[in-house]
Amino acid sequence: MTDRLLLRAGHIVSMDPDIGDLPEGDVLIEDGQITAVQREISADAEILDMSGRILIPGFVDTHRHTWEASIRGVAPDATLDDYFVDILDTFAPLYTPEDVYAANLAGTLECLNAGITTLVDWSHINNTPEHPDAAIEALSETGIRAQYAYGSANTCLADYWFESKIAIPGDDVRRIRAAHFPSDDGLLTMGLATRGPGFCVNDVVTAEWALARDLDIPITVHVAMGRLAGRYGMVQQLHGLGLLGPDTTYVHCCYLSDEEWRMVADSGGTVSIAPQVETQMGHGWPPVMKAIEHGLRPSLSIDVVTTVPGDMFTQIRAAFGAERARVNAASWQADVPVPDTMLTARQMLEAATLSGAHVAGLEHRTGSLTPGKRADVVAIDATALNVAPLHDAVTAVTLSADVSNVETVIVDGVVHKRDGKLTADVARARRLVEESRDRLLAAKEAKQSA
Repeated sequence: MTDRLLLRAGHIVSMDPDIGDLPEGDVLIEDGQITAVQREISADAEILDMSGRILIPGFVDTHRHTWEASIRGVAPDATLDDYFVDILDTFAPLYTPEDVYAANLAGTLECLNAGITTLVDWSHINNTPEHPDAAIEALSETGIRAQYAYGSANTCLADYWFESKIAIPGDDVRRIRAAHFPSDDGLLTMGLATRGPGFCVNDVVTAEWALARDLDIPITVHVAMGRLAGRYGMVQQLHGLGLLGPDTTYVHCCYLSDEEWRMVADSGGTVSIAPQVETQMGHGWPPVMKAIEHGLRPSLSIDVVTTVPGDMFTQIRAAFGAERARVNAASWQADVPVPDTMLTARQMLEAATLSGAHVAGLEHRTGSLTPGKRADVVAIDATALNVAPLHDAVTAVTLSADVSNVETVIVDGVVHKRDGKLTADVARARRLVEESRDRLLAAKEAKQSA
């Protein structure tokens, strides 16, 4: 029997250029797939009244260290250098599989609550073989669409960063691929989260790229975040090693040279930008326009909740404000008019949805409200005082709404948030992540006093 859900009379921002925006329209979902987006649809289906709501594709977060939910807010004033010491050298070695499970469970529910329906989980916390199993178990339980990006262990900063000679264990990556991701057709898919040149010796870099390509999984790597990593010329080094390709996502990219930007674009690579972290922690200016100028489709990501909020509204505004501030200041200094290429609110919504799906390798499944794609849909309450009265729906989403306005969240046709409340056992997730916090703080104190 076909399972049908009809979203009725919403203000649709489809992000599909052929459908456009419908000030009042319906979305029909059958067996988890969008089958129609029209002004009015008649169907035998469960009906959700979307009047006064803005319907958008679910947000796509293309880079989040979800395991850090247990230590949310512990590093509010951190720079990137501080982060390496305070998080990767202090907390990460203490993480058990139970901590990873609790953090991924709570962190992923946080995503769903905020309208993030697709997540790239950049999981560099695989201290034992049990750690990745725990992370994947939590992702699976929540029902989010996610790419699990298998990363390195983090048991010692000196061993795993800065000319590291330790490669991600290929046997365990192969085990995870076979056990959890036998196909690429499910809600969960797999990637490889690599450290890259400058952080690893060349033999490790080439071994990890070869591993990913042998398993036919995408690669995600941080590059040019801050002046130090910028000096590594990581993309230039990857080019020299013959490793650039369309299967690689480059995260941050704040200090890429123009030559490196061209290399990324020419190789078909993709870009993930974490604007709040980049401006706040000293990575550099979020290079949204730089990516666009080189023909790339930048996506947005949260990165670390140790230091920034975990929602996409924050990232949209951080990127929008920072980029326009940078261009305005440069134009003022040069005494010239601002260019016509200034970022727009619609470009930011595209980065958070359709371009995010492109970067995650899932544009054929999600990112727009298009018949034939899977039904990842978010309804924003446009009657709330911080959003009403509605003049422009895109502006309302990008510059007015916040997490409190995310009323309905649907992933693959399943309702995960209804009437402003998650359908999951939130109390259990909160209890587990609080217990994880307590364990980690106790372990940290014991280590420091030893």
